[in-house]
Amino acid sequence: MEKKKSVFDRLSAINVNEHVEKKSNLTYLSWAWAWSVTKKECPDATYKILPTDYDDSLGFMCQTEVTIEGETLGMWLPVMDGANRSMKKGEYTGKYGKTVDGATTFDINKTIMRCLVKNLAMFGLGIYIYAGEDVPEGETIAPTPAPAKAKVSTGLIDLSVDDSNWNGVVKYAKDNKALGFDKIGQQLGRKYNMNNEVKQAIVNLLK
Repeated sequence: MEKKKSVFDRLSAINVNEHVEKKSNLTYLSWAWAWSVTKKECPDATYKILPTDYDDSLGFMCQTEVTIEGETLGMWLPVMDGANRSMKKGEYTGKYGKTVDGATTFDINKTIMRCLVKNLAMFGLGIYIYAGEDVPEGETIAPTPAPAKAKVSTGLIDLSVDDSNWNGVVKYAKDNKALGFDKIGQQLGRKYNMNNEVKQAIVNLLK
C-alpha cells in the first residue's frame, strides 16, 4: 500500500507562482489564497493570532500559530516600513536621519497576515520561494532565459554595530543582562540577522 504523503510533502509540491505579489523587489504570497489552498488540502487546519509584543527599543513583533493534523508550528514577524525599518508607537529618526513613521493598526494587521503566510511556509506552502527557487521540487521549467530571482522578505533585519537599530539592541541587552547571552541572542535572533562581529559586541556588553 502506498504510504500517505506528509502535510509538508503535499503543501510543498503546490506551485504558488501565479499567486504572488511583487513590491519593491520583494515577493509576497497572497494570504487569502494561501489560507484557501491550505484548507482545501488540509481541512483540519487552524490558526491563532497571538498577542503582538512591543518593546520601546525594538518595536512591534507579531506572532501566529498554525496547527495541521496535530502539529503546531509558530512564527513571528516584526512590523516594518517599506524600507525594512522597525516601526514603533511613534515617529522616530532612524539611520542617516531618516524619519520612520509610527506604526498604525493597518501596519500591524498587514504584518500579522504576512506572518501567517510565513507560518504556512513552515508546513511547506511556498517554502521554495523563501529558499530562492523558481518552482517546487520535482517540477521543471522550459529552458528559456529566466528573469532575475526576486528577493523574498524573510522578516529579519541585517544588524550591524552602530546602525540605526544598534542603540535599541544595546539598551535591550543591558536591561536584560541577567538573562545571559544565549537567551538574549535567541530573542534578538527573532528579529535580526547577526554576524559574528555583532554577537561578540553583544557578549562584550554583558561583561
